[in-house]
Amino acid sequence: MADARRRYLYTLGAVFAAIWLALAISPHDRADWALENALVLAFGGALLVTRRWFVFSRTSYTLIFLYLCLHAVGAHYTYSLVPYDDWWRALTGHSFNSMVGWERNNFDRVVHFSYGLLLAYPIREIFLRVVEVRGFWAYFLPMDVTLSTSALYELMEWGAAATVGSDLGAAYLGTQGDIWDAQKDMALAAAGAVIAMAVTALVNWRARRDLARDWADSLKPGRQAGG
Repeated sequence: MADARRRYLYTLGAVFAAIWLALAISPHDRADWALENALVLAFGGALLVTRRWFVFSRTSYTLIFLYLCLHAVGAHYTYSLVPYDDWWRALTGHSFNSMVGWERNNFDRVVHFSYGLLLAYPIREIFLRVVEVRGFWAYFLPMDVTLSTSALYELMEWGAAATVGSDLGAAYLGTQGDIWDAQKDMALAAAGAVIAMAVTALVNWRARRDLARDWADSLKPGRQAGG
């Protein structure tokens, strides 16, 4: 089973590398692309360095992969210029923004929401493995960390934007004139995490066992992991 999990991880890594390389070609703003990818490279390096000591489940690796793909698209176009509305119009002949009542490019908001929705579960696995939290805390702490890291990112984003200058900083922030952009982004990340943990709790209740805890227990000495 460990070999199957390793092959799955290598496959995800190869697919993401292909997507990332394709989107690294002629991005809309090379400097903004470089800024957006700094944390991605750091995150990828951390996963690579710690892979011998900490292994996520295939579910978590898939969720991380999906989030990184969304981020790669945003970095290529800059978040405020991702032409999702043009793509939708080409497919359906209608404007997606008009259909849902949006007045701005909301791709950045979708990705912030996805941060909570897709990464709360992997964060929960860390808590289950490292500190073996149980009960209420096993669902609350991933939401708490999602919100706190989202706030930390907004501060880092502001600091980076203030450092690099007006034009690049504005492209990196992507506020589109909304003075409450950071607060809305954090709220969406929190909402995504709440939904993720609610779904996780419902699945565990239906299964009458904590599937992620079973995964964590299977990695203890003397037991084999499926993932």
